[in-house]
Amino acid sequence: MSTAHLILAALLLPLIGAFCILLARRHPNLREGVTLTTAVVLFACVAQLLAPVLAGERPAFTLLEPLPGLPIHFSVEPLGMLFALIASGLWIVNSIYSIGYMRGNDEQNQTRFYICFALAIAGALAIAFAGNLLTLFLFYEVLTLITYPLVTHAGTEKAKAGGRVYLAILMGTSVLFLLPAVIYTWYVSGTTDFRPGGILPADLSPQAIVVLLMLFMFGVGKAALMPFHRWLPAAMVAPTPVSALLHAVAVVKAGVFSVVKIIVYVFGLEHLAGATHWLVAIAGFTIVAASVVALNADNLKRRLAYSTVSQLSYVILAAAILAPLSVVGAVLHIAAHAFGKITLFFAAGAIYTAAHKTEVSQLDGIGRRMPWTMAAFGIGALSMIGLPPAAGFVSKWYLVSGAMAQAQWFALAVVLASTLLNAGYFLPIVYRAFFRPLSAEAAAHPHGEAPLPIVIALTLTAAGTVALFFFPDVPLALAQQMVAAP
Repeated sequence: MSTAHLILAALLLPLIGAFCILLARRHPNLREGVTLTTAVVLFACVAQLLAPVLAGERPAFTLLEPLPGLPIHFSVEPLGMLFALIASGLWIVNSIYSIGYMRGNDEQNQTRFYICFALAIAGALAIAFAGNLLTLFLFYEVLTLITYPLVTHAGTEKAKAGGRVYLAILMGTSVLFLLPAVIYTWYVSGTTDFRPGGILPADLSPQAIVVLLMLFMFGVGKAALMPFHRWLPAAMVAPTPVSALLHAVAVVKAGVFSVVKIIVYVFGLEHLAGATHWLVAIAGFTIVAASVVALNADNLKRRLAYSTVSQLSYVILAAAILAPLSVVGAVLHIAAHAFGKITLFFAAGAIYTAAHKTEVSQLDGIGRRMPWTMAAFGIGALSMIGLPPAAGFVSKWYLVSGAMAQAQWFALAVVLASTLLNAGYFLPIVYRAFFRPLSAEAAAHPHGEAPLPIVIALTLTAAGTVALFFFPDVPLALAQQMVAAP
């Protein structure tokens, strides 16, 4: 199969899977078997593109050209390759988890859930393989619309209110900021293609570059840069597998992926010198402010949500520093955060399913009842803090190295402060779980681990978080290839 056919197959497989899930809606075992099979076949398809990309090829495929010079075009470069591997690979694990969670909590509308999840993966892959800004924008919007039914899955007034915030912020920022940025880029450049070194004309004024960068950065609302971050905690009304999709597999990854791709392939690192000081400042503020909110949040999912807001701005901060080392750190943190944060949300869902606990203050001694879950949570927490042997240490190392190379002392101070804050809101959870006695209420209602599919899934992602620390070769090679491109 040619590389162009592999791209087309990767985009079509989740759509075919969604249709087959619909046909199997009356047979839960078959429906979930179709979901898992589609996820495995998709990952195998995406993985076949890795060797050509590492060898320097850029597989491409044009779907159609609705306007002259504005095609719906797909091209696989190193950053998109990594995002596609993450989205397709974690779909397998999330599907295993979803089987245990959706059945364990007797969730309604399970067929709709699996269909929308498959469609969301299709949208994420289309974003990953987008060869130009037009294609990126179209599927960025598609992903927002597809995930809305997942956010409002419960059907309650609270879920609907959260969905309205989700839709209003993400659609509002993309229409008000991102779309004008795409149109202006096409106007001044004559193209929307992504190219190494950027596409903007050399004579574009510094003021125009700063304004355009602002439009792009705030227009990519999925990156949750303050003040356009509230959609993320609002979306926590969704079931935990959806939270994992939002935070680790597709939605926020589409945001920070777009930020890095635009900085590298639209502006170019060398052309942004002196234009990103404001972005460093806002990303730094977002990191620290969100960490402070997380520190004071007793609800576990809310704490994890604000942790995500903070961690996403690590990627933005690293890209805004403009050093090749820090951009490598940004790319690595996309992968590290994906595995670490999905593990944390899987653990939160396991606690809810087995013990019906949602607050940090309720977790005393729970590690004795759920040792696999809380050990996995501890590994995910280490990664978010940036400590070995977890993947977050590797990405932070490159971020700090790039900041030092550029004498970005403010960025270094932010990383140090946020590392202490991360430890402050994660380590007490682990301490409570393993070193405090069970509360009287918990002791009166004994329970064990969550259903086996949940435990298998969180164990796999925790193992992946450690594996990325010891074997970062593939994401590191892709990141270095991206910044080394002429």
